[in-house]
Amino acid sequence: MECNIIRMGRLILRSPHSQHARNRWHKRMDFRWFTPIHKGTFLIAFLALSTWAFSQDNINQTIRLSGNMTLTTKGLSTFPNLTLGKPAALFDFSIGSGKFRFDPTLRFGLDGKPWTFIFWLRYEPIKTEKFGLRFGAHPAYSFKAIDVVHNGKTSEGLRAYQFLAGEIAPLFKVAENITLGPYYIYSRGIDHDAVQNSNFISFITNFTQISLAGDFFANLMAQVYYLKMDTRDGSYFNSALSFNRRNFPISVSSTINKAINKSIPGDSFLWNINLTWRFGGSFKKEGSAPTLKTVRTNRISGR
Repeated sequence: MECNIIRMGRLILRSPHSQHARNRWHKRMDFRWFTPIHKGTFLIAFLALSTWAFSQDNINQTIRLSGNMTLTTKGLSTFPNLTLGKPAALFDFSIGSGKFRFDPTLRFGLDGKPWTFIFWLRYEPIKTEKFGLRFGAHPAYSFKAIDVVHNGKTSEGLRAYQFLAGEIAPLFKVAENITLGPYYIYSRGIDHDAVQNSNFISFITNFTQISLAGDFFANLMAQVYYLKMDTRDGSYFNSALSFNRRNFPISVSSTINKAINKSIPGDSFLWNINLTWRFGGSFKKEGSAPTLKTVRTNRISGR
């Protein structure tokens, strides 16, 4: 590839292939690309990390740090414009304490090109045995391949589309292993040629710890959702089924997404197979803020 281009805000980067090109590239670098959404990304990350690190209220509380890495046969999204449609690697992380947590997600094609970056900051003011309520907000970046003509030659580049979104997620526990509830996301496109307004409304049901033979169990998620993207809309069915083993960090799962009726472009039926490795642990803060001392209290298994 002769020229890799990533456009974020007003920044365009071209891979320098000579010393002369490098010199021109360095002269052109400035910080005009640091648009409000980029500032928002760093602000959310800073708030997420500092909330528990410097709060007197969080002293001696447990810090949760977890994540999972997934290889999938096809990168899917409930938002058709964000579907990759080919093999991908997904990296999901979560760090939090008390009612706050920071959940970044980094997704790449297996060719190493970025697919989507999402940086959730979530707040859970209510969490009881029977009911939970969560609010969240994030900046996100979606990368698309584009053709670029430079000095009469065509090469492939990447274009980054920018979004801001918020979520509301009440959750009801109706049985020991069954939870359900509505879920709403609003997303605003920052770039003028991106989807400007997206409304996602769903009803989700989760069945967890479905016993199979021996130490094996399954988890099932099913949801129906309505999606409106600017003037187009559609109704869909989405489900994920995973097979797990207790105290074992690797699981196998499959996801399907089926359109019921739609005017949004995209395939009417998509499915994939996923291999996931989960990891993480819990740590305890000791001492007085802002000093932070961590000790491992337990290890999260692949459940």
